[in-house]
Amino acid sequence: MKTLKGPAIFLAQFAGDEAPFNTLPNICEWVASLGYKGVQIPTWDKRLFDLEKAATDLDYCKKIQDTVAEHGLEITELSTHLQGQLVACHSAYNDLFDGFAPAEYHGNPEARTEWAIEQMMFAAKASKNLGLKGHATFSGALLWHTVYPWPQRPAGLVETGFAELARRWLPILNAFDEADCDVCYELHPGEDLHDGITFERFLEAVDNHPRANILYDPSHFILQQLDYLDFIDIYHERIKAFHVKDAEFVPNGRSGMYGGYQGWVDRPGRFRSLGDGQIDFSGIFSRMAKYDFDGWAVLEWECCLKHPETGAAEGAPFIAKHIINVTEKAFDDFAASGIDEDFNKKVLGLN
Repeated sequence: MKTLKGPAIFLAQFAGDEAPFNTLPNICEWVASLGYKGVQIPTWDKRLFDLEKAATDLDYCKKIQDTVAEHGLEITELSTHLQGQLVACHSAYNDLFDGFAPAEYHGNPEARTEWAIEQMMFAAKASKNLGLKGHATFSGALLWHTVYPWPQRPAGLVETGFAELARRWLPILNAFDEADCDVCYELHPGEDLHDGITFERFLEAVDNHPRANILYDPSHFILQQLDYLDFIDIYHERIKAFHVKDAEFVPNGRSGMYGGYQGWVDRPGRFRSLGDGQIDFSGIFSRMAKYDFDGWAVLEWECCLKHPETGAAEGAPFIAKHIINVTEKAFDDFAASGIDEDFNKKVLGLN
């Protein structure tokens, strides 16, 4: 059995223009002071990281590694959530998602998609240069506007959508395979990969590609009313990354899973700081230990009520408390009677 690593923290929600959130050295010093041991780095924020440079410059990668190590930290994964979203984007969302790309690609969906795919290729090379084995991203979506089957979907629509999604991602998956790094899709509403069934559809479309894997985040599952513990039992072989994020779902007589277009504070399903929601983290960490998950437990802080710095400060001890230092022996070994085939046959009445 293996003990997972942590606590770690995803830096995306904390990066900003003011110290200590404005540079990689500053933010590493801050998270280390809170007790974190790893950082997941967003690759779109050049205040912290230059993705293209990391893909082409080994000296730059060494500098990044040294900066992180100086604070007693490790890089858990790089993240391309924003770029991955743009690998596949339905035209209905073009204007809304333009902000995920540089200004020169706004209003030009084709060029923006090419940019996003190039970014993913950079991410594969950068991950290899940094010696990373997992990468966090989104799948993007061509079908999300049809998630509720009204109007009725035309026959073959879903199959065509996943075939196109696979066509775009296969070269990227192959690049990550060459880099010896897994692509870990965060299964998330708004993405075509948002639950187990959609992941299975994608996996079939990419011919069970070994690098197509899962970033497990239970918060997105409780908001869908999906059994997030059973999910681990089913898909543990493909879970290669882990976001520790809490959430709650409290339906009422006026609103349920769809939320009624309300803001996050008023939605029945909403993200919470660790320990403030309904997620059974003891059950999750127990299953992670059972299935020998040896990756990182990474805090992704998102809460509509609590201050982010408070959430970050509370997150490290919360994760540390839940990490199971797995046993190397069975609890009842003291009562073992040894291995003796003749005795075993006698117990079975075979002598």
